[in-house]
Amino acid sequence: MLAFPLIAALIYVGSALLVKRASSCGIGVWRTVFVLNWVMAGTFSFLWLAGGTLHMDLLWQPFVVAVLFVLGQMLQLLALDRGDVSVAVPLFGLKVLLVPLATAIIFHEPVHRNLWMSAILSLLGLTFLNRKVQGRPPRNLGITLFGGGLGALSFALVDVLVKEWSPAWGIGRFLPLAIGMGAVLSFGLVPFFKAPLRAIPRPVWHWLIPGGLLMGVQSVLFISTIAVYGGATSANILYSSRGLWSVLGVWLIGHWFANDEQNLGAQVLRWRLIGALFMMAAIALVIV
Repeated sequence: MLAFPLIAALIYVGSALLVKRASSCGIGVWRTVFVLNWVMAGTFSFLWLAGGTLHMDLLWQPFVVAVLFVLGQMLQLLALDRGDVSVAVPLFGLKVLLVPLATAIIFHEPVHRNLWMSAILSLLGLTFLNRKVQGRPPRNLGITLFGGGLGALSFALVDVLVKEWSPAWGIGRFLPLAIGMGAVLSFGLVPFFKAPLRAIPRPVWHWLIPGGLLMGVQSVLFISTIAVYGGATSANILYSSRGLWSVLGVWLIGHWFANDEQNLGAQVLRWRLIGALFMMAAIALVIV
């Protein structure tokens, strides 16, 4: 169980770099969200084979999750499109604190002290990972903070509700329905497209479709882990390591995706290493 959120975190970085590369071609956030949601719906549809039970009187549950999922997608892709990957992705890790908070407030469930300590360590790690050198401020920091922060809240609520509601449905019914509903809701974005989907240049599809597939695969791994095993807080703490992997990915292979964030100095590396230590400490608390 512990390996799945870590694998999902690594895959997420690849999907974020691909989607960022596609969005840099000017296709716009709304067309990106639309395509990604339909690609992810196709990915999640394979879970239908896992079986489960349909509850027609409870269809509002996957619908609520669908609304929160699409909202989170829009907000976080806005942050990725307008800001730096190495700022936006670590910021998404705020979810690691919001999940135990939402669990405690909505469902009055106790949260183990180690998980709270781990969540706080993760947040400290994300803060250091996000530190920038003077003279190179993050791009569009306000939009990045807005989209990343509210997107993290939306996805935190998704995780908590999936954990609570999906057992009655089974993994093969609740998740495909929720993500499928999210894809249908995406038609509401069509009036905001800057141009039709057919106007997207063919080379851009070579970045966008693989990015969507990877995002779908990592979502299946992560959300399914919560649906089957529970432990939304533990899974999110491990998943928050994507902040570290995103920084390493930008440094090591960012140039493959025409990403210029790898041109950072030794001062940033020092802060990143400190952040990595906090992240590893947080993960160790969960595993132990």
